Amino acid sequence: MSEVVGVLFLILLVLAIPVISIVALVMTLNARDGVRRLERRIAALEAAGGGQPGVAPAAERVPAAPVQAAEPPPVIVEPAAAPQTPEPAAPAPAVSKPAPARATLEERFGTQWVVWIGGLALALGGIFLVRYTVEMGLLGPGVRIFLAAIFSALLITAGEWARRNEVAAGIVPIPSQHIPGILTAAGTVAAYATVYAAFALYGFLSPAFAFVLLGLVALATLAAALLHGPALAGLGVVGAFVTPVLVSTGSADYWALYFYLAVVMAAAFALARMRLWRWLAITATAMGVLWTWAGAEPDHIEALAAHLFHVVAGFVLAAAFIVSGLKYGPPAESGKIDGVSSGSIGAFLFATAFLVINSDHDSVALTTFALLAAATVAIAWRTQAALWALPAAGVFAAAVMIQWAAPEFVETLVLSPGVTRGAIPGPPTGTTLHLVFGAALAVIFGLPAFAAQGRAATALNAQLWSLTGVVVPTVILIALYLRIANLDRSIPFAALALALAALYGYATEYLGKRPPQPGLASATAIYAAGAVASLALALTFALDKGWLTVGLSLMVPGIAWISERRPLPALRYLAAAIIVVVLMRVGYEPRIVGRDVGTTPIFNWLLYGYGVPAASFWYAGYLLRRGADDMPTRMAEAAAILFTVLLALLEIRHYMNNGDVYRRSAALAEIAMQVCVGFAMAIGLERLRMRTNSVVHNAGALLIFVATMLATLFGLVVGVNPMLTGRPVGGMFFNLVLLGYGIPALLAAILALIARNSRPLAYRAIAATAAVVLALMYLGLEVRALFHGEVLTRGATTDAEQYTYSAVWLVFGVLLLIAGFRLQLQPARLASAAVVALTIGKVFLVDMSDLTGIFRALSFIGLGAVLVGIGWIYQRMLFPARRDAIRSE
Repeated sequence: MSEVVGVLFLILLVLAIPVISIVALVMTLNARDGVRRLERRIAALEAAGGGQPGVAPAAERVPAAPVQAAEPPPVIVEPAAAPQTPEPAAPAPAVSKPAPARATLEERFGTQWVVWIGGLALALGGIFLVRYTVEMGLLGPGVRIFLAAIFSALLITAGEWARRNEVAAGIVPIPSQHIPGILTAAGTVAAYATVYAAFALYGFLSPAFAFVLLGLVALATLAAALLHGPALAGLGVVGAFVTPVLVSTGSADYWALYFYLAVVMAAAFALARMRLWRWLAITATAMGVLWTWAGAEPDHIEALAAHLFHVVAGFVLAAAFIVSGLKYGPPAESGKIDGVSSGSIGAFLFATAFLVINSDHDSVALTTFALLAAATVAIAWRTQAALWALPAAGVFAAAVMIQWAAPEFVETLVLSPGVTRGAIPGPPTGTTLHLVFGAALAVIFGLPAFAAQGRAATALNAQLWSLTGVVVPTVILIALYLRIANLDRSIPFAALALALAALYGYATEYLGKRPPQPGLASATAIYAAGAVASLALALTFALDKGWLTVGLSLMVPGIAWISERRPLPALRYLAAAIIVVVLMRVGYEPRIVGRDVGTTPIFNWLLYGYGVPAASFWYAGYLLRRGADDMPTRMAEAAAILFTVLLALLEIRHYMNNGDVYRRSAALAEIAMQVCVGFAMAIGLERLRMRTNSVVHNAGALLIFVATMLATLFGLVVGVNPMLTGRPVGGMFFNLVLLGYGIPALLAAILALIARNSRPLAYRAIAATAAVVLALMYLGLEVRALFHGEVLTRGATTDAEQYTYSAVWLVFGVLLLIAGFRLQLQPARLASAAVVALTIGKVFLVDMSDLTGIFRALSFIGLGAVLVGIGWIYQRMLFPARRDAIRSE
């Protein structure tokens, strides 16, 4: 017994020391502040009396009796003088307040930092003392709780005594470093920990009695914070949320935890409402949502019912105390959406969606989410302050449905492929529950959105309601189709899409006949876009799988057309969002329909899956550009270029590889067709950008040109050159040489001609050089094919073949020269000079040594004749003035 008494005395001594220290510190500070107050009063009296002792201040002097006015003195007339401008009276010197002195480091340390650290140390000390006694088993549970209660009471009493002492002494407290408030905050944290430990750790209290005690502590904290200010609110509420982490036994009791947190949130939200502390409402909401993650794993949640109770309690408390214009919330400002009001209920709805997904779409979790979603819609209907929670709720509902419909797609966004694939389990295989759930959500978001159009106070209200009411049911229908029909034909889903289109069409017609109201035109445009989207979905669902991509792409020009009739910026960005969805869909499966692309050249699923989106995006870009050259317009134009390029390249691969676009191959015919298509697209975009002045068309033309030049250099010149690979090229004239080198040379020349007035010299020089090099290679390889057949590496080179090379190159040089004269193109004439110089080098270096007999003579004779003819052309056609000047001399 004596040992217990000794330990008890030691504990009380430890508890008394910090309390006595703080009391002494408060008394010292009070005495110092009293002395300073007296000094200020003396200084004020001396300043009022002119700095002389014994002189009464001006405010205390007795005014003298008024003296009767005497007769005015006689006026003395003086000689007139020049008029003088009266000097202005000097302004009285203004009495300026002395600038407040900045606190020194020592003052901040002594008046601010030590106060905060001391309060925090007291709170943690009480909690850790309880934890220490638990770990060491020094005292029994009852004694621990009793000592903790005494410690809490001592701290709260010291804080209240210090506050009253300051009030009696007339001391103005430091608002953010208020010592009485911090002492009281530390006591309330210890009180929270004491009651929670008695209930959850030792079972001394029943749930009902624990609720009463926690409620009393919460109410006491609320009342004390009204007196002591935000310091107590911040420390008390944060400490109350952290207490379950610090005081625990290792065994999770989620019902006790969330029961305790419900009381804490109620106190925090009530305090935030009474003092209008937005920061406190945000902090309590964030901490309440973070506690939802306790015991939650990707495939399992411990005590799901307790977690659901927590989010429901948080949602109800936030709606009751935080949402402006609702129940006990602050008054709502007319026409203003409050971020805190919307975010508080939206945060707990997000936590509910998290529980649904991580509980494998448990039926109770789904029901809870649907009820909270309906409550969110009702709250947004009741008060405009919480309107931002409406689209947030729609996003969470769509996310829940998409995760259920396509878990593998969501998994690929979160986990990389490989050993981690399959770590996220799929949802339940049943669909009845989700059909009911999806239908309920569609009604919950759709009907109020349409009904709200007649009562929207601002245009933003109408837009948010209509956008949510259109997008959420549409996304839910797509998610159900993905999961149930698995991208196959489904007449029932097509009928549902048609019904949805009819409803949106009716809403468009009905709203269009109503008198003008705020946002009515925007809502009408959104419903019209929803009708177009639903019709596209009906086509998608009624046809074979893969038409989803086609249907989504067809929505884009429809929305662009509606935005032209109803100029609403949100519609343009909706079109851009759908473009992103189509790109993600194609990126997930480039073949659109998997292995069922088909083997028919051109007319296969690639034509539909890429051709229809390409045409849709081209037309959408044209419509959007007529309105503005903004981000949605550029996205549509970029997507149009991308899908056109992909269509051409994939169709070529499909044709060359018997339908297998993933096959690894690098044949001359395939690369030749890709190069031809690249040059052709660059030519088309060059012509198009001259009309549109679009930065997207300009960038697309440059990128395609660069990619085509790289394919030409590393593909045609080096990679698949038949002189290096030895592969057959086909017939005499219509062969792979013509496809791979002749046609690309012609297209590169056309590109250089088109760009001569619109591109820099470097661009034109590269295009012209590519044309000349490809033409020379074509001529050389074609001569080789004439002499050696389809395999160019077979057989020896004869004199006739060697001579033919020189003759063909000379003819080509002359043709280039004539074209340069006719078209007045100096680059063509320079290219002609380069070809002729190359031919001269060949004749003198190769023909002279390799040719024999008549072919050597003919080579030099032909070269000489051509060179003389070239000189004559230059003299007669290019420089006649120079010739005439020489003759005159």
